[in-house]
Amino acid sequence: MTDDHATPDGGLTAKEQAVLDTIEEEDIDFLRLQFTDILGVVKNVSVPAHQAEKAFTEGIYFDGSSIEGFVRIQESDMRLIPDPDTFAILPWRSEGEGGTARLICDIVDTDGEPFVGGPRQVLKSVLDRADEMGYSVSIGPEPEFFLFEKDENGDATTIPHDNGGYFDLAPKDLASDVRKEIIFTLEDMGFEIEASHHEVAEGQHEINFKYADALETADNIATFRAVVRAVAEQHDLHATFMPKPIGEINGSGMHTHISLFDEDGNNAFANEDDEFNLSETAYEFMGGILDHAPAFTAVTNPTVNSYKRLVPGYEAPVYIAWSDVNRSALIRVPDAAGVSARFEVRSPDPSSNPYLALAALIASGLDGMETGADPGDPVREDIYEFDEEKRAEYGITTLPSNLGEAVDALEADDAVTEALGPHVSEKFAEAKNQEFAEYLTSVSTWEEERYLEKF
Repeated sequence: MTDDHATPDGGLTAKEQAVLDTIEEEDIDFLRLQFTDILGVVKNVSVPAHQAEKAFTEGIYFDGSSIEGFVRIQESDMRLIPDPDTFAILPWRSEGEGGTARLICDIVDTDGEPFVGGPRQVLKSVLDRADEMGYSVSIGPEPEFFLFEKDENGDATTIPHDNGGYFDLAPKDLASDVRKEIIFTLEDMGFEIEASHHEVAEGQHEINFKYADALETADNIATFRAVVRAVAEQHDLHATFMPKPIGEINGSGMHTHISLFDEDGNNAFANEDDEFNLSETAYEFMGGILDHAPAFTAVTNPTVNSYKRLVPGYEAPVYIAWSDVNRSALIRVPDAAGVSARFEVRSPDPSSNPYLALAALIASGLDGMETGADPGDPVREDIYEFDEEKRAEYGITTLPSNLGEAVDALEADDAVTEALGPHVSEKFAEAKNQEFAEYLTSVSTWEEERYLEKF
């Protein structure tokens, strides 16, 4: 992958100079230097815009020991190096005031080397591996979210903003204006929006943006979540990407469409002579996804709550299989050919760290290509209707049923842990094991209502 950061002599690249010119032309006063911790929480350091050249040439120092999963106190000095390709002016500006812009940053250590614990660097390393194999990776995500009312104190509730359903229009879909404003804001920041609609559950929505290379997509997901929350706040609503905020209704997923392109720009997944328009490369990549699904689930579905979504009956995939006609399988192959040939991994959810989630998915697929993984035959029946015996007959296994099982699978999978690197694998598993342990010792309202007076 190309590096558009400062030149070795300390000068600026053309892209960096273009950013400085835009800062001056657009009267930008402040820059938000953004990065993501291991758990996927977006962080930022705000600096005066006149610090932009220093940020590009030297970086901006920060205390890495204060960030979840980064470094110990004795090795805390780290630097943020902005990526000029991620420059975007934030649309919120008060009249008469200068503007604010955002730059997503890479992290380097005190020696100037890329920090191996930075999620963006993890994804870059996996994409470098794909590049060495002669491929680039394109990703099209479909993140879902809920809009909830707030109470009289301004705190979030789980009262849906509307009672609309799948593809409903106003008056049932009360949030169409909110979605429009989100879309306009995203377009102002350079997004190309393809579609938006009300989802199945009350208060649930989906906005799809155009596929892009994997790194840009991960950046876009992080930006998307921030914009959705900010616009919702302006409407006195709370937006959440929590996978399952309400029991007994559909949860929020982030279906992820994947395709590879070769060095000539051809879709390496395409084969019009195949029944499903897929090449042998696509099948091997798919086989790797299926083989490593238990392990990457800890990363693509990283919260205790994620596993409240991954249950039969609510359109979320539970079974490790692929299909072209039903959505009960982990992987669905859309009716698309040529440049659009791809498949959709349906298990990820929007609480995941987008950099680590995409890194784990891509690494699994690349491993499948290297090992010649076989995805088996498609399952065209509704797997939700299978009993245990029939699933065994078809060789269909299930995703982990909870976060603890998923972390165990991650730690036992060399291909995924090597892709994440020892630092991230260790810190991530440590944090998630602690989260699961805390969950196991907590007492829920459901338990109180069911058992407190009964026993």
